Amino acid sequence: MSLFISDAWAEGAAPAGDAGLMGLLPLILIFVIFYFLLLRPQMKRSKEHRTMVAALAKGDEVVTSGGVLGKITSVDDSFIGLDIANGLEIKVQRSAVSSLMPKGTMKGKA
Repeated sequence: MSLFISDAWAEGAAPAGDAGLMGLLPLILIFVIFYFLLLRPQMKRSKEHRTMVAALAKGDEVVTSGGVLGKITSVDDSFIGLDIANGLEIKVQRSAVSSLMPKGTMKGKA
């Protein structure tokens, strides 16, 4: 019977612990790259936005996430009043403010 099939003899087996760690190394490397390229910058932007929204004051000129430019006329805990035209005021949530504009952006206001 052993005329066509030769017996297989085991060589020295590699340690199982070393192969497991080498198998996890690419996964760990991908997670580290993911953290530094995606998660960390997003957390930084989120923190900057929270501090900007918390520091909003009357008279600041802002742009909402919908693209509305206005001057803050009143500040509440969760809402702000925006003067977007002469005598036209709207209320928006504080979190809807996307950016703070430089003073004088709204020219032509009396």
